[in-house]
Amino acid sequence: MVSLDCVLVLAGLFVLGIYHVWLFITVLHNPIRTVIGLNAYTRQQWVFSLMTDPLKNGVLIVQTLRNNIMASTLLSTAAITLCSVISVLVSSESSSHSTVSVHLVYSDYAPSLPSIKYLCILLCFLVAFLCNVQSTRYYAHVSFLGTVPTWKDKTGFIEYVAATLNRGYYFWALGLRAFYLSIPLFLWIFGPIPMFVSCCVLSIVLYFLDTTSSFAQLIHTQLFKEESRTADVESTAQSLNNSGRENSQLRDPLLTGSG
Repeated sequence: MVSLDCVLVLAGLFVLGIYHVWLFITVLHNPIRTVIGLNAYTRQQWVFSLMTDPLKNGVLIVQTLRNNIMASTLLSTAAITLCSVISVLVSSESSSHSTVSVHLVYSDYAPSLPSIKYLCILLCFLVAFLCNVQSTRYYAHVSFLGTVPTWKDKTGFIEYVAATLNRGYYFWALGLRAFYLSIPLFLWIFGPIPMFVSCCVLSIVLYFLDTTSSFAQLIHTQLFKEESRTADVESTAQSLNNSGRENSQLRDPLLTGSG
């Protein structure tokens, strides 16, 4: 039975690992294809649109970030609560097995395998707790930076705020992935076969949740083209205005001199 656990559990984790490696490469090289890339681009445009007038949009920024902080706080509270429940369960089982000690590593005793399962679930929820705490930290930091008065031409500061907001979302997504991973680990308690099947099903479900449709990609590319065109038009108009100002400055001394 231990050999079946080793084969199927490692195979299920290998399937999840291969999928997330593919997702990471796709986010880096083709972010439009993934929901993570589209959401990151949308948050960046949201920051640019609201920070052009933070005195007017400051309340909206703080309220939106407060909702994200509440979501991260809820997940972190659930994670640390589940960690406490699992710790109490493991301690109660270890006290009931007085003749055979429950080890947290592989050994010749049969009770070591259930303890390893509980340990993996415990580590999973601890990672989820830490990621959600970091997400709350970044969101709270953005709530201060997003209300600082700035100008549209100060793109460096606005890009820093957008990058900080995306970091908070990335930590929140990692914490949510840890919750997803806890599902196969819970099913591992009932045997390696349900764990392997759940890993395969979870990879398929995550593929449909993480990838975008062709319609969303088309909308994104059209919006990007329109924004690039408007940026080119604005830069051309600004250059024409600057040249007009220079010509007027050159004509004014001539007019005054002729008078």
